[in-house]
Amino acid sequence: MPLRRSAIVALSTVAAMAALAPGWAQGQPAPAWPTKTIRIMVGSPPGGPSDITTRLFAEQLQQRTGQPVVVENRPGAGNNLAAQVVAQSEADGHTLVLSPDTVVTTNPLVYRNMPFDPRKDLVNVSILAGFTQLLVCNPKVQARSVSELIALAKARPMTYASGGPAVPGHLATEMLLQRTGARMQHIPYKGPAPATLAVLSGEVDCGFLATPTVMQHVKAGKLNALAVSSAQPSPLAPDVPTLPKALNQPDLDITFKLVLQARRGTPPAVIAALEKHAAEIMQRPDIRARLQASDLTPVGSTSAQAEATVREDSARWEPVVKQLGLTME
Repeated sequence: MPLRRSAIVALSTVAAMAALAPGWAQGQPAPAWPTKTIRIMVGSPPGGPSDITTRLFAEQLQQRTGQPVVVENRPGAGNNLAAQVVAQSEADGHTLVLSPDTVVTTNPLVYRNMPFDPRKDLVNVSILAGFTQLLVCNPKVQARSVSELIALAKARPMTYASGGPAVPGHLATEMLLQRTGARMQHIPYKGPAPATLAVLSGEVDCGFLATPTVMQHVKAGKLNALAVSSAQPSPLAPDVPTLPKALNQPDLDITFKLVLQARRGTPPAVIAALEKHAAEIMQRPDIRARLQASDLTPVGSTSAQAEATVREDSARWEPVVKQLGLTME
């Protein structure tokens, strides 16, 4: 299973200690970087966890480097379109992407004809934050709990929305269905925002979607929240049960990470500069507060920590994806 929220918090603590270390990694001098505008690609529309985190990070990075930092949203193909831009860019640290870890952990297993190899073409610079998903349904769906939803899904055809194939919401729902033996038809959209609109309109019954994207609609009574995907309650929805508790399955803890990535081959000094900026930015009290207000857990890991964590999660997800038979062209 993906890294738990408690493990993310522990990694954040290690990152905070690393941020206090003086100088650049391995005593390297500060690199002549950046020398021009930095582009950070995001594989989802505005409003989701990736976009929220990227814009906060970009704002701070621009202040720290003195160079413009531009955020470009390029949704589609499970965040692959945004990552592909970086995979095919110059390896100079001026084109970056903030992706859910699924781009590296599961997309290579799901997408048969990817025009790049995220595991070979991208370097994981830093885990900026961790996040979970909130299971919501249209009020017309006669389910006020996960058990009621599962019973409905076993009794009649139902649908669920996600931000695209193999994205966190898709994986979280499929894991739920696998554990319970229920069935629901997957309806993918280009990002969490349009998926949320589909559930709001009743076009789709339910969905595991980003908490900051759907919480305003839950509070307004336009969506019913059934469970949060992690083992720890959501700060934004403390009264919503966790999925492990709702199903009495303590090991069912589904947490994801947001990873800053560069083109593989980017000079080590530039990677060191980026990871130092990431660690220090993610430890700022104001940034931490703003991320936590959006149900995101700030981290700011080193590149070595990010690489190790992504490798570990890739190994955990591989048998799950193969068992589910998730494939896309």
